[in-house]
Amino acid sequence: MIKNIGIGTGRRKTAVARVYIRDGAGKIVVNGKGVDDYFKMPLLSRIVRQPLLVTANENKFDIIINVMGGGLNGQAGACLHGISRALTQVDQTNYTPLKAHGFLTRDSRMVERKKYGQRGARRRFQFSKR
Repeated sequence: MIKNIGIGTGRRKTAVARVYIRDGAGKIVVNGKGVDDYFKMPLLSRIVRQPLLVTANENKFDIIINVMGGGLNGQAGACLHGISRALTQVDQTNYTPLKAHGFLTRDSRMVERKKYGQRGARRRFQFSKR
């Protein structure tokens, strides 16, 4: 049986990622696919790997991520947040560099809701003086 040594939940916009860290060789699996296969854009896969690079843990752990909701950008941010939380669970010394880079802070920016009686979040109907 494979034992998880760290578990973290990451959130960004409407995406939620459950992250499981195990001892291994640095393989990252997102929803059953490799990280580069799931996030086709190199920028997004780089975002997911950032916490590992900051804490110098690139080839120490295997990471399994289940992510749902939102788009690819939000999912990548959720993965980053979840990996950061799980790494602090594994080793408390990881906390300081992750906190300094802002990876442990949940990005609270969400899409503004549409208001009733209007066409959109900010859009108003055209004003008519007469």
